[in-house]
Amino acid sequence: MSTKTDTEVIIAGKVFTLSGYESEEYLQKVASYINNKVAEYSKVDSFKRQSLDTQNVLMQLNIADDYFKAKNQITRLEEEIQNKEKEMYDLKHELIASQIKLENMEKNIRNLQTEANETAKKIVRLETELKEKEKKK
Repeated sequence: MSTKTDTEVIIAGKVFTLSGYESEEYLQKVASYINNKVAEYSKVDSFKRQSLDTQNVLMQLNIADDYFKAKNQITRLEEEIQNKEKEMYDLKHELIASQIKLENMEKNIRNLQTEANETAKKIVRLETELKEKEKKK
């Protein structure tokens, strides 16, 4: 298990000590995300006119909205990956089946070519025999 990390961050102009088993960089990234949200909403006049409690609830709702949208996107991407993997699996099996079919066709062609060569030899032999019989008559 990782060691516990304590790091000081600034959120909305106040210093906080965050503790966790994540890296300091990660904790700073989380604080930066919160600061960006605070900065984004502090530009909106209707947000600034709300009570501090309402502002906090709106901020929490917005962060929860971001979380659920990200979670849904992950779910969609995982489903897409599963579908692509299934499609790839099916295509690989189709390719293998086609390769086996091709190999069988090539074997069949070789057999037919051998048969055609034997037939051609037989025709030549029979024609030769026929010519010899005609000469004897």
